[in-house]
Amino acid sequence: MLQAMRASTDPATTAIERALAGDESAFRWIVETHSSDMRQVAFVVCGDLDLAEEAVAVAWPIAWRKLRSLREPGSLRPWLVSIAANEARGLVQLRARRAVREIAVEAVTDVDAGSHVVSPHGSLASALDLANALAGLRPADRSLLALRYVAGLNSTELARVTGLTPAGTRARLKRLLQHMRRELGDD
Repeated sequence: MLQAMRASTDPATTAIERALAGDESAFRWIVETHSSDMRQVAFVVCGDLDLAEEAVAVAWPIAWRKLRSLREPGSLRPWLVSIAANEARGLVQLRARRAVREIAVEAVTDVDAGSHVVSPHGSLASALDLANALAGLRPADRSLLALRYVAGLNSTELARVTGLTPAGTRARLKRLLQHMRRELGDD
């Protein structure tokens, strides 16, 4: 694998090669370049910023240990965000086993005035409907939606990280979106 990487001048490939040789600054570059994407995907999967941060923190040592297993240096970003998504999914499952559930809502109710301050994304009811619809999905399905719509991975990249074919990935996303539309009453 290292010989194949040496032929490329891609910054990610060079960073991977240097990191595998023990260059900590190269791995630091990988971390700085991809942490934000990993955090965003983990947040969509788990719905909690602190949990997302924890998932990313757990994902980095895993990425370091498994860096040699990365077959295609060009797929570094999809590989890293999928590790973060997997860790976020695991933390969500752990939280569910502990039977502690919280719903974070970006709205504040002023009981005295009887009014609501709502997020710019729509009404309080819409925000709650979306949160409930997402919460009703399996973590793997939330992960797929996050990888597609937050991280922006295409069906080929998704196929690499999910083990599905690109067509299978598109079909699963279509079914998930249809389900979400039904849940939200948008069909």
